[in-house]
Amino acid sequence: MKTIIEPFRIKSVEPIHFTTVEERETLLKQASYNPFLLKAQDVIIDLLTDSGTNAMSTEQWAGIMRGDESYAGSSSFYHFKSVIQGITGMPVVIPTHQGRAAEKILFTHLGGKGKYVLSNTLFDTTRANIEYSGAEGVDLLCPEGKQPSLIAPFKGNMDTTALENFIGEKGAANISMVIITVTNNSGGGQPVSMENIKAVSGICRQHGILFFIDACRFAENCWFIREREAGYKGWPVREIAKELFSYADGCTMSAKKDSFANIGGFLALHDEKMAEQFMTTLVITEGFPTYGGLAGRDLEAIAIGLKEVMDEDYLLYRIRSIEYIGEQLEKEGIPFIKPTGGHALYLDAAAFLPHIPAEQFPGLALCAALYVEGGIRGVEIGSVMFGKYDSEGNPIPAPMELVRLAIPRRVYTQSHMDYVTEVIVDVFKKRHAVSGYKIAYEAPFLRHFTARFEPLL
Repeated sequence: MKTIIEPFRIKSVEPIHFTTVEERETLLKQASYNPFLLKAQDVIIDLLTDSGTNAMSTEQWAGIMRGDESYAGSSSFYHFKSVIQGITGMPVVIPTHQGRAAEKILFTHLGGKGKYVLSNTLFDTTRANIEYSGAEGVDLLCPEGKQPSLIAPFKGNMDTTALENFIGEKGAANISMVIITVTNNSGGGQPVSMENIKAVSGICRQHGILFFIDACRFAENCWFIREREAGYKGWPVREIAKELFSYADGCTMSAKKDSFANIGGFLALHDEKMAEQFMTTLVITEGFPTYGGLAGRDLEAIAIGLKEVMDEDYLLYRIRSIEYIGEQLEKEGIPFIKPTGGHALYLDAAAFLPHIPAEQFPGLALCAALYVEGGIRGVEIGSVMFGKYDSEGNPIPAPMELVRLAIPRRVYTQSHMDYVTEVIVDVFKKRHAVSGYKIAYEAPFLRHFTARFEPLL
């Protein structure tokens, strides 16, 4: 098989500012050892997130120039709406300024004290919006998804046995919805099978429970279904997406992921009566229903990006880019979640740094070491992001201690990825010298964004 090349040419470039190890040690200290508090100009390879950091195409930039900025009835909204309807089959489309705004509207109306929201694995903003409403988010990840080194095709699946048991224990009336994230971001970017989506949908319909899809990376998930699930080989990704969404009552999406846009999101659903309630909140918090907190140019960029992301040459390159990094790390015996997922490489920080206990945040320690060694910014997905406290104030660790290296779409080349691999290998060789951290300050919600830390030397 010949080398899989980037299915695009580079037309505009952005310079990278290079720093020394000594400079990065100082910069990290000034940022209180939190990668989110680093200035972007001081990062060499920025893998903090794939959200809003993608490179847009010539067609998207042309669409930005065509954007209709009319306050009401913008033609760009109707383009946006028709594309989403075509992909999801859902007639109601509500634009929002980003994905968490769609989640805020959704859980304001469907959350509340005494309610549960069940998922394969909730990501940070979704869980925060659920908890802010007073409801409780519950993860029901399949058993294989909890074993980082296990090779399995769909480790993002929901545990359907656990789902039925939970419904039997708590009662369907107390479960406001089930939402499956595709791909499973907190679980290592692992895909969810069509069989699992269909099964979860069937259970929800049997019990009268709403079923939603968190569709941030739907195209990547559909590609994995095409490549790994029996019966879908050779299917167009668009047709797989249509089937996937056909099992759901609605979906949310951060358009900053699989539509290549720098901002935006939406909420789509079938129930027009429910949508009326959502629209009321939209007008109060976001804007008029035909722009929803977005400019017309953003609506155009998202509509075009949603079509481009289903290009199979692009998806082949995208998934292969992540596999490539995993293959290099495997040769060095470096622990990561296997198989590689769609949008990121997830290092297993607990296995990488076994001498650092969960309460000293091995994921954060690994993030710090990668930045100092090579100017790479990743994000901790472990006990900083998802850890909690019991009633006596003792820390409850997260199920896994991970570092996510999220690859922005159409931004970095293979040589950048080779550099990332080299830095990870160098840190692995020095891993015994890496120390843990303690929290000096934390906010009550989404603490990882603004927390400050101190090293335990």
